Amino acid sequence: MEHNFKRSILCIDLKSFFASCECVERGLNPFTYPLVVANKKQGQGAITLAVTPYLKEQGVKSRGRLYEIPKNIKYDIVNPQMSLYVTKSKEVISIYLDFVSEEDLLVYSIDECFLDVTHYLKMYKKTDYELALEILKTIYEKTGLTATCGIGSNMLLAKVGMDIEAKHNKDNIAKWEDNDIKEKLWAITPLSKMWGIGKQMEQNLNKMGIYKIGDLANYNPLELKDKFGIMGIELWNHANGIDTSIIKDYKKIAKSESYSHSQVLFKDYNENNIKIIISEMVDVITARMREHKKRARCIGLGIGYSKDINDGFYHQIKLDISTNSAIEILKYCLIIFDKFYEYLPIRKVTVTCAELEKIENTQLNLFAEDDTSLQEGMVNEVIDKIKTKFGKNSLIKATSLLNDSTAIERNKKIGGHFE
Repeated sequence: MEHNFKRSILCIDLKSFFASCECVERGLNPFTYPLVVANKKQGQGAITLAVTPYLKEQGVKSRGRLYEIPKNIKYDIVNPQMSLYVTKSKEVISIYLDFVSEEDLLVYSIDECFLDVTHYLKMYKKTDYELALEILKTIYEKTGLTATCGIGSNMLLAKVGMDIEAKHNKDNIAKWEDNDIKEKLWAITPLSKMWGIGKQMEQNLNKMGIYKIGDLANYNPLELKDKFGIMGIELWNHANGIDTSIIKDYKKIAKSESYSHSQVLFKDYNENNIKIIISEMVDVITARMREHKKRARCIGLGIGYSKDINDGFYHQIKLDISTNSAIEILKYCLIIFDKFYEYLPIRKVTVTCAELEKIENTQLNLFAEDDTSLQEGMVNEVIDKIKTKFGKNSLIKATSLLNDSTAIERNKKIGGHFE
């Protein structure tokens, strides 16, 4: 019942956060001053981690390169100060907690949060719009930072309303309701402007003749599921404004039993070579699950960009049926990667398998357990026995011989047998 209950969700983002923090510290107005946050030591090839709204209006984009800024635009460069941004973020979060309890707050990133204000409106005797106005006003008065806010009956509509419309409105607020779906949500193009659709996923969908969210909403959901698995159904649901998740769901998954494997990389990786690393990490974590006779119902992938960017993403997919299949888990990890990767240099990867179930307690699905999955299980059992007896490097994939692989060296460091 709680998931189907109509809610009032706020999604609040701090506008041009890094650049605005730097301006506030210097007594400058980010809406009138040309400031860029980037590592000066890297010269013109440095990534612009943030630019002020003033520069954005002139066509300068965040996450570009300094040399891409037109020569006729003058600007100042400052080095990033992550400690400052973390401090400011904490200040804003404390403001949110003055309005809602911790269980109704989801910190989505350093500059973005979701607030479920459904049960607070009667107490404050305000509409969701009036409460959003008060929160944004409080943030500005206490921190000097400008925020934008999306309001929706679910997390998706709140987020997309904020991303697409709020920044263009004078009050920095956009409210999207069910009757806005066809007019506003379906009109979104290119697809990557939509929350949860990255550039690579956009390319995959374009190949299927899908160019607007309306195209996706009217596509056959069964074909999307065949192509992208459970993520295909999520794409179709989101295109139709359907999102049954609530903030408490994210907190439950975070607290559930899980196996996680992280790796800090010795050089920058990108979309061309990172999938080797992800595949190797999935092999490690699924071997651990098989050893402990576990299957996972929730698969997560985290990507951390280089330290100069100090950002990244972590997202999860909840499965209908638990699995410890490396093929299945890798498929979902790569779908997450394709959806959210921003074409930036990668220095850290995390793979998580959560909501674990004992295999003997798992109800088998006769329609899901096909010959391929059964054969994979038998092959993996033999491989696990060989590696346990002779060491992890006794049997490796051909891709582990490539220069970008880290499997052989990592196996030497952590020992030849399963931990």
